[in-house]
Amino acid sequence: MAKFGTVFCEEFVRVEYRDGAWQQPLMQPIGPIPMHPAAHVFHYASTCFEGFKAYRRADGAAQIFRLRDHVARMQKSAASLRLPVPLAAMLSQMVIDLVSRQASKIPEPPGSLYLRPTLIGTEKNIGAAAAPSTEALLYVIASPVGDYFAGGAKALKLLVDDQRARTTEQLGSTKTGGNYAAALGPTLDAKAAYGVDQVLFCPHGDVQETGAANFLLLSDKEVITKPLDSSFLHGITRDSILRLAAELGYRVSERNITVSELLELVATHEAVLSGTAATLSPVGCLVHNGREIRVRDGNPGPNAEKLRAALQAIQTGRAPDTHGWLTAV
Repeated sequence: MAKFGTVFCEEFVRVEYRDGAWQQPLMQPIGPIPMHPAAHVFHYASTCFEGFKAYRRADGAAQIFRLRDHVARMQKSAASLRLPVPLAAMLSQMVIDLVSRQASKIPEPPGSLYLRPTLIGTEKNIGAAAAPSTEALLYVIASPVGDYFAGGAKALKLLVDDQRARTTEQLGSTKTGGNYAAALGPTLDAKAAYGVDQVLFCPHGDVQETGAANFLLLSDKEVITKPLDSSFLHGITRDSILRLAAELGYRVSERNITVSELLELVATHEAVLSGTAATLSPVGCLVHNGREIRVRDGNPGPNAEKLRAALQAIQTGRAPDTHGWLTAV
């Protein structure tokens, strides 16, 4: 399987917003989108997106994981950027129609079909720095992806940055490309300077998230993570893991964590990143003030694997979906 997110299905679905209304969605061959050089998105970053997956069950049927929640989060992102808010029924049906037409492209588990709805402002107006785009394009593309941990899970090394935030507080919970751009420079600098994989942003000592994933601590009895606020992304995988952890008997502690406490807890707790692509990625080492701190024994831990397996069993239909998370196609 090619590198994650580099292979695409031959069709995508798109719909325009103009004259104050959403038009009729169109399914068409994937290809370049004609855009005016003055489009709002190029100059004022009016864009948001989602990322989630469809899976193939043992009987061959396709099912989409937490479609309603991703649509709802995209509506919130659009509203925060003052973009036209997609209609929930319209966007949901666009995703369902695309998955239905591309169901044969869904790899066998643990592979999946990664789905990327994207909304961009298209109004041709370079004088609209302080005004929202009155026109927009919403589209959904699909990418077959394989097992993220093919060859085994590698424990990550993180730089603990106790000064900078990943992004601005007013856009922290918005899934917009600008947040990822803001984190890119510090992440690349940290990779070059310390040989790390990611930066754990902890502004003023408050442990938040990395550039593309939420952060959790796990023990045999407890899951600890920062409570939701506007400063960081409200991950759907994070929410799924917390709900499953509670059902499996873990104590779920959503509370603020300081860097000082984090550096103490990793002696006994597993550290993981949660996100759509990998579900849970183990962390084996932290770098803080030039010092390397090993997370437990430095290897992936059993609690992350237990929680990942529980979630993937539901996603692939090997365990009952008692939460109503799956949308059949």
